[in-house]
Amino acid sequence: MNISDVAEQTGLSVKTIRYYESISLVSSPARKANGYRDYAAEDIKPLKFLRQARQLDFSIDECRQLLKLYMNPLRKSAEVRLLVETKLQQVDRQIEEMVGMRALLGELVASCPDDDNPDCAIIDTMASDDDVVASMPASKQGNRPKSRAEA
Repeated sequence: MNISDVAEQTGLSVKTIRYYESISLVSSPARKANGYRDYAAEDIKPLKFLRQARQLDFSIDECRQLLKLYMNPLRKSAEVRLLVETKLQQVDRQIEEMVGMRALLGELVASCPDDDNPDCAIIDTMASDDDVVASMPASKQGNRPKSRAEA
């Protein structure tokens, strides 16, 4: 079967499938005499699995680990669980960070008079030399997203 058929059956784009092959996340299929990829029915399941894993926000490296476990009939469920628990903890941290960011943005919105004057407390706050996040209560500062410089 050709790559467009595989894309339709898996819900992945042709470009994504080619990318997964280029980074050796999945094996490249055999080629026909004309050079086109020739996929077999067994190529579909790993690609569907990857689509699901990516929808759950697993990174490529995490997907590589999960796919290796998926393909191993002797896998230990404890290994799979550990990977997913780690992802769950990461998501919980991201939620906490977003809650803190939402609170800060809410404070900025509340500081705006929302009128026709050019004075804007939001712009003034963001343009100040003071760290906007430092003005957050200490309990919220630990939940703030890291800047690119800090990451």
